[in-house]
Formats: sequence, C-alpha cells, structure tokens
Amino acid sequence: MLLNTLLLALRSIRRNLMRSFLTILGIVIGVSAVITMVTLGNGATLAVQNQISGLGTNLLQIRPGQRMGPGAGGVGAPSFKEVDADAIASQIGGISAVAPEARSSATLVANGRNWASSVIGSTNAWLITGNWMLRDGREFSDDELRAGAAVCVIGETVRRELFGTRSAIGEQLRVKQISCEIVGVLNSKGQGSFGNDQDDVVLVPIKTLQRRITGNTRVNTLLVSMADGSDATRLKAGLTQLLRERRKLATGIEDNFNVLDTKQLADTLSGTTKVMTMLLGAVAAVSLLVGGIGIMNIMLVSVTERTREIGLRLAIGALEREVLLQFLIEAVVLASLGGLIGIVLATGASIALAGVMDVPYLFNPGVNVLSFLFSAAIGVLFGYFPARRAARLDPIEALRHE
Repeated sequence: MLLNTLLLALRSIRRNLMRSFLTILGIVIGVSAVITMVTLGNGATLAVQNQISGLGTNLLQIRPGQRMGPGAGGVGAPSFKEVDADAIASQIGGISAVAPEARSSATLVANGRNWASSVIGSTNAWLITGNWMLRDGREFSDDELRAGAAVCVIGETVRRELFGTRSAIGEQLRVKQISCEIVGVLNSKGQGSFGNDQDDVVLVPIKTLQRRITGNTRVNTLLVSMADGSDATRLKAGLTQLLRERRKLATGIEDNFNVLDTKQLADTLSGTTKVMTMLLGAVAAVSLLVGGIGIMNIMLVSVTERTREIGLRLAIGALEREVLLQFLIEAVVLASLGGLIGIVLATGASIALAGVMDVPYLFNPGVNVLSFLFSAAIGVLFGYFPARRAARLDPIEALRHE
C-alpha cells in the first residue's frame, strides 16, 4: 500500500512539474543557505585558529604597558632588556623557548632593487616561538649572536621581491647603513590573522639591530613558548611575579606590562565566528519556514483541484487514513526533493565561495543530514493540515464538486 501511495504522489508531482518546482524553491533556497552559511562559518573558524597558531605554539607575548594597542608602551612603561628573557628562561619552569624581540622598519637594497620591510632583532629561539622553519640556509651561530655579526635570515616575500627566482643564500643585503650576508631563507607562512604578510620580514641578531640599526638596547616584546602540558595559569602567574620583581613594582602598583596568551585570543575569535555562524544559520533557516508555507498553500490548492478524485476514492472504499497518507507523502516528497537539490547546490556554492574567501572547505555531514531531515519534517508539518482536510471530505459533497 505504501508503495502504491508513493507512486500516486510521484505521478501527481510529475503532472505539474513547473508548479512542483516553484513549490520546493523555498526549501531549496533555505537548505542551501543554511548549509552554505554553516560550512563557510566553520571554515572561517578553522582559518582563524590556524592563523593564530601560526604566531606560535602555546605562545605568550609580553609587551610594556598596561594594555595592547596604540599607547600601550607610554610614559611609565619601560621597555624590556635582553637579560629579562634570560631570567625567564632560567627561573620559570614549563617553558620551551624564550625570545627577546626588537623591531624596526627599513628600506632593503639588493640586486639593484629596493623593498620596504620589517627588521626583527632576536635570537634563534625566535624561530621556535613563532613556529618558523628554514627553507634554505642555516640559523645564526653562537659567535654571530654574541658579536652582533652582520648576518640575516629573510622571509619569502623579501627573497622574491629582491632576488626573483635566484637563490639568496650568500648574497649581500643592505639594511639601512649596514650590509649583511643572507645565511637563511624562511619557509612561507602567507597572510597573518590581522591581514599582514608574515613573510615580509628580515631577522638579524638582536645585538646587530641594537648596535647598528636602532642604536638602543630596548626590547619591544618577550616571546615565551610554553611546553606542552604546562599549566598556563600558573606559568603566567610566575611570569608576572618575576617581571614585577625585575621592574621593581611595589605591592599595590599595577603591572606596567601585559601578557597576551595567543591560545586565549584564538578561543575568543573562534567563539565569535561560531556565534556569527549560528546567527547566520538561524536567519537562513527562516526561509525553510517560508518554503513550508509555500508547500501548504500548494497542497491546499491541490486538494481543491482534486476534490472529485478524492470523493471518488472515498466512495469506492478508500479509507480516510489512505487519503491522508497519500497527500502527506506527496508533501514530504516535495520537501525532501527540495532538500536534496539544496544540498547539491550548497556543496557547489560552499566550494566556490571558500576559494573566493580563502578559507578551507569543511564538509560537515551532520549539518547536511540535519538540513535534509529538517526539510522532510517541514513537509510533514505543513503537509498534514491539507492532507487531513482531504481525508475528511464528505464523499457525496466531493462528488458534487465542480
């Protein structure tokens, strides 16, 4: 009986193909919108997490000042010293690497070309804290770090802009008033979480930057990479206490430095994108309800058009539940067909938009299955009233209907 009822429903849908297509259009749009929004939102969340983790694994960034952003290192917030990094490395447990970082901007000149870039002074630990790998060349030697030698490691953008397809190892690079030998090239990381080009960088020994470029011993940032399994709360408390002692801050005086945990930053940004994804998905789901109303409207029209047919079936012995099941299945088939078409469209749209937005495409079977089941439920919900109305028709009155 169920098979015959399904065949009758499919025959009725095929009889009015254009009307059936227009009926399920709302379901198609709703399902595809929900899946596309959720898929792109999940991809954006993963992209944010990957970009933040690109700053470093379990990384703490310590900067002068009581807050991040402009004015953070104002009056009363002295810079750090290189010995502060040494003290952290020797006195705080649960740390895999500590790197002092000083920055400057400079115009680079090499191979008859020039390029404006960022110059960072640090140690080899900077590569560890930032998850950097060398594509070519080597790190700085201990002698070069102690003496402040004129050597440098460059990012992929600097290599491409100044040397094109040539190898840069062993070449001379002029940074402001000094000429340094390129001893290494970093692996490419691409765009950072804040839209910056992470490969547009030159790394020199920190003493080289201080003595030959900036002319001071200030350290802008201390980068602390926590070891796996470390208690972040306890480690940050130990760091805060040590730095307060070294900066001679009395009890009751606020810290004149701030500690940024990149993991917390990643969690915060990921939470924000997840909320936005849920919000967009909820807004898109409204169109599913609109599609359900469209199905109800067309099913009511169908009941009116087929009143004599319904009356004839009831008159020759069809049961009310059989008529109810026929129209209910017809509504569910319409909604389910719309759900399947919506899933196909959403898959294509998600792949295309993920490429345009430069975020990874993540296929989420749960969202696809849930959207399909929800579309089928819409068919049951909005198809029940017209089906019940058809089942309760009086056979005599139905046969008299013109």
